[in-house]
Amino acid sequence: MKWRLRVMMLFEFGIWGAWYVTVGTWLGKTLHFTGTEIGAVAGTTAIGAIISPLFVGLLADRLFDTRRVLTLLHLLGAVLLAVASQQTSFVGVYAPLLAYSLCYMPTLALTASLAMRHIKDPQEEFGAIRVFGSIGWIVVGLIVGAWGVEATASPLLLAAGLSVVMAGYCFPLPPPPPLARNTRFELRHALPLESLHLLRERSMAVFALASFLICIPLQFYYAFTNLFLNEAGVVNAAGKMTGGQMSELFFMLLIPWFFRRLGVKWMLAVGMLAWVVRYGLFAFGAPGELMWMLWLGIVLHGVCFDFFFVVGQIYIDREAPPALRAATQGLITFLTYGLGMFVGSWLSGAVVEHYTRADGTHDWHGIWVIAGAFAAAVFVLFVLLFKDRKAAAAATIHSAGTIHS
Repeated sequence: MKWRLRVMMLFEFGIWGAWYVTVGTWLGKTLHFTGTEIGAVAGTTAIGAIISPLFVGLLADRLFDTRRVLTLLHLLGAVLLAVASQQTSFVGVYAPLLAYSLCYMPTLALTASLAMRHIKDPQEEFGAIRVFGSIGWIVVGLIVGAWGVEATASPLLLAAGLSVVMAGYCFPLPPPPPLARNTRFELRHALPLESLHLLRERSMAVFALASFLICIPLQFYYAFTNLFLNEAGVVNAAGKMTGGQMSELFFMLLIPWFFRRLGVKWMLAVGMLAWVVRYGLFAFGAPGELMWMLWLGIVLHGVCFDFFFVVGQIYIDREAPPALRAATQGLITFLTYGLGMFVGSWLSGAVVEHYTRADGTHDWHGIWVIAGAFAAAVFVLFVLLFKDRKAAAAATIHSAGTIHS
């Protein structure tokens, strides 16, 4: 069963990586969209993440078989990606990609919840499953880079084809029974309102706030790094960007080791600090003698992503009651990939537009400094306010046992 879940993750994230990394380059260099328009298109996934929690708790926890929901959403997504690839105007591209994001973003929480419900110890086992999502992202990135189609609509068509394959793969997966099927349905179950009660705990509230805020500078990376590297003259930028996912493979497998030594708080903190360092490297790096700075900034993606998002998913699974885990995953998806990246898409687009020169190029130094300063502020806020209550309780028990001895 674990290998079937790994292949599921391979396709799930391969679909996203196929089109999302290079869409800004296609829009900017070929269709000549403005920075604000590129940011808005990149923000379609954020809108999808905002709306998706309205369905995740309802569909996955209470009414329907998760595998059938995944099959339907990926089939619809394939059609919408194909339509978007044929458009040339802002509205023509934006509308189908927005509709597509409404289909795709719920699948992130659904696949994570499905995988965790088929394993005994998510803290120890989930990383080895989720790592195959990074492999999928790497493979499609290398394909797009090798084809030399970063500035074309071909990546969208590749993602559409992968969506069809994913739909066919999901349907025969073993069906997990909805955890709350025997409870009486109420309208409030369509919203993750029950999960909001978890925010009464200080640690969960601080985690949720930091998750929202850190995703604002994250959108600078997702929406504009490929365009930045292409403008800087980096050859095969899409292929080189897969170095970030390659580092994900390494750090994903080390998550259990780091958990035992750092705990939740410091793993999350290191992840956010890595974003600060990355944007500093981008601000001062350049092809040639300083290319190592760009490479290091890309490779840090493994720490940035694994130590925050993957550890965050495991933290949620630990803190949330079993019947609310899928809904709570959906709530955090709403705050991160939803609200955070929506605000980030607007802010990054506005900043890039502000730093656009008369000849259409950009002052990337100024852009990355702003992103790095924002990430630094969130890092400081999190370190000062977050306390892992379970880790603190374990430490107290250990201390008491030592005194007693």
